[in-house]
Amino acid sequence: MPTWAQTLTIASSGRATHDITARVQRAVSKSGIRFGLCNVFIHHTSASLIVCENADPEVRNDLERFMAKLAPDGDPMFAHTDEGDDDMPAHVRSVLTQTAITFPVTQGKLPLGTWQGIYMWEHRHAAHGRRVTITVQGETRDPDDHT
Repeated sequence: MPTWAQTLTIASSGRATHDITARVQRAVSKSGIRFGLCNVFIHHTSASLIVCENADPEVRNDLERFMAKLAPDGDPMFAHTDEGDDDMPAHVRSVLTQTAITFPVTQGKLPLGTWQGIYMWEHRHAAHGRRVTITVQGETRDPDDHT
């Protein structure tokens, strides 16, 4: 079964969500896989991946406000502060979200819902270059095509 992979670097300017949907879709298209699975994996413990509403940015702002209450920067309960007050909260946020997401590939595309987008969520305040690996595995032709 053919397998294809590409690693992207996503530049972040600090804590925020970054829409990577188009980049993942382009990678799937470039893979030549028509039907199969696409796995998206982030190589970090203080950033994560989410599938989220893509039309109204207030949804992602609301998620940020929710996480700020759930894992506040500088909370005295956190002993791990090697890289600052946002260090352990960033790890908590990453653990509570996802470091890998798998999608179906249908006709060479990710069949996302109308309002779904794929986001890299930076949990640190400082800018980072985050590595994301996209692996696509499957068939290069329609499995029902018997020609």
